[in-house]
Amino acid sequence: MAAGCCGVKKQKLSSSPPSGSGGGGGASSSSHCSGESQCRAGELGLGGAGTRLNGLGGLTGGGSGSGCTLSPPQGCGGGGGGGGIALSPPPSCGVGTLLSTPAAATSSSPSSSSAASSSSPGSRKMVVSAEMCCFCFDVLYCHLYGYQQPRTPRFTNEPYPLFVTWKIGRDKRLRGCIGTFSAMNLHSGLREYTLTSALKDSRFPPMTRDELPRLFCSVSLLTNFEDVCDYLDWEVGVHGIRIEFINEKGSKRTATYLPEVAKEQGWDHIQTIDSLLRKGGYKAPITNEFRKTIKLTRYRSEKMTLSYAEYLAHRQHHHFQNGIGHPLPPYNHYS
Repeated sequence: MAAGCCGVKKQKLSSSPPSGSGGGGGASSSSHCSGESQCRAGELGLGGAGTRLNGLGGLTGGGSGSGCTLSPPQGCGGGGGGGGIALSPPPSCGVGTLLSTPAAATSSSPSSSSAASSSSPGSRKMVVSAEMCCFCFDVLYCHLYGYQQPRTPRFTNEPYPLFVTWKIGRDKRLRGCIGTFSAMNLHSGLREYTLTSALKDSRFPPMTRDELPRLFCSVSLLTNFEDVCDYLDWEVGVHGIRIEFINEKGSKRTATYLPEVAKEQGWDHIQTIDSLLRKGGYKAPITNEFRKTIKLTRYRSEKMTLSYAEYLAHRQHHHFQNGIGHPLPPYNHYS
């Protein structure tokens, strides 16, 4: 339910479990990730309620810092109880099978400030925009100060899987990251995951008013999901990956990293996979034979990041331009 994608500390990766680690407990109705997201569904299916994900470490099963372990909700197929699972490659995984993704939506192109897209499928216009980050800041600000929530924004309301990530300070330390692999309408999805990532990421205490001026907000929209047979069939810095595997107890587990994580950490394919297995709670030695049993889905993302200062400048500019973008929330903070 959660996936990791940012703010992950450099790790020593090995094929054996870290000494003294008690990591990645059992299934949880919500999860964290050592970077970014929480997922609403145990499967990557778009639509339908499920479990939340952390975008930096896989589905969380408790535990702080190292990300979240993805355990699908009961009844969502496969991976039930008992041991004796044969380690054979996942059946019928159709190389390059493109999963259903939202149709390309029209929206304003992102501002030049802080645009960081992990994908550029074709030449289509990007959907993510600076206005989405501004909306997330609006939602958080109104919540922290007790104001009425901002009105409906003007950017597209198409459904997308999404993550909201908060970082803080000059060194941009991770402060919260939760999202979903279920496609949600952007207006309600960003509103929900803004507050979930800011207040309910179990690795961190809830955000406070004093932290606002030092925050950075990132919105990631996930696209182009593809099931692949070969666990190495993805590109570092281009694809996010979601893995599904059977752990040493015979239970199905899932975990994810957003596209930027492996590149930021300086990991190659094997290091990324092994880190993700550990985040998913796999404690046994990792062999190449076991890696081949992983079911892997790769995906891309569009990402936009805005600092609090950029948010204020953007909001004031559009306010003075006669309300371009959604209406300015009614508080004196901007005057």
